[in-house]
Amino acid sequence: MLDAIIIISFILAGAGIGFHGIEELPSSALQQVTNEEGLRWVTAGFGALIGLALGLVVQTSYRRLERQFRTMPADILLSRAVGMVLGLLVANLILAPIFLLPIPSEFSFIKPLAAVVGSVMFAFSGVTLADVHGRTLLRLINPHTVETLLLAEGTLKPASTKVLDTSCIIDGRIEELLNTGFLEGQILVPQFILAELQQVADASNDQKRVRGRRGLDILNRMKETYPDRILIHPADYDDVTTVDAKLIRLAQEINATLLTNDYNLNKVASLQKVTVLNINELAQAVRPTYIPGDSLDLKILKEGKEPAQGIGYLDDGTMVVVEDGRNYVGGELQVIVTSALQTSAGRMIFARPKASALA
Repeated sequence: MLDAIIIISFILAGAGIGFHGIEELPSSALQQVTNEEGLRWVTAGFGALIGLALGLVVQTSYRRLERQFRTMPADILLSRAVGMVLGLLVANLILAPIFLLPIPSEFSFIKPLAAVVGSVMFAFSGVTLADVHGRTLLRLINPHTVETLLLAEGTLKPASTKVLDTSCIIDGRIEELLNTGFLEGQILVPQFILAELQQVADASNDQKRVRGRRGLDILNRMKETYPDRILIHPADYDDVTTVDAKLIRLAQEINATLLTNDYNLNKVASLQKVTVLNINELAQAVRPTYIPGDSLDLKILKEGKEPAQGIGYLDDGTMVVVEDGRNYVGGELQVIVTSALQTSAGRMIFARPKASALA
């Protein structure tokens, strides 16, 4: 019923504008018309057709917005509404002096134009800020929640927003990290990161193109799985040339945590007092620790450099050098850890076959 009302309203409005619109034509043009009443009905018909087209567009857009509102969580909907209202209030306060200016009549269109453009800009800015600081806005509305009291006394610390780097998206481990639930807070993907990811996916180099498309697929899956947490942020900085510098500046402005596995970006961001979470460091930290005497099952894949040595690898890629393991190449055996060594290239474990270690 509502769809029909929208379409019929636009048809009637278009027909009415077309029917009465000829009155705005110059008198010289009207004098050349022999049947003014017929012209009215012709323009009314064209107006009705245009109204029908506009009505269908408005009706389709309205249904699309309605579907989005129905699936949108209540807290996000409320925070965006508050952000839009605050943006409109700020727009009215800032634009009020313009209406007091003595503008000549030939430039009187400036006032309504400034009002419309300013209101749209500030309303959009309010909604954008609400996406980033929505929970803060809700706490302002209801400051007496348990969460607010705990935050005020310092017992509870709010989860910081995370900003994703291109390398972190392409790496893919961020998706598994999200699935485990260990990563908290909102995840922002800046627009310039999305543009860089698309540029990599369109590269002429086959290897780069595959990595870029893989990153886009991972980002789409995360967006579908966590639509309320993965947000595309429109921020960009024309005065900053490199993507890394833009990431650091965005993280500084919104007090966010930078999520990356780029070693150089990690160091530069840390120097500029930006909190960084490096997935490579996390992977290194959660690797299982083996001490001398531990037993593990290992498949010997190849011969070592030294005589009688065999080489195997753990699931996380750690190399295990097995003394007297050359004869077991291609097979599996139980080994006893004798020592471990941390090198710049990674970690190495030395072991011996359990049978020879117990002999």
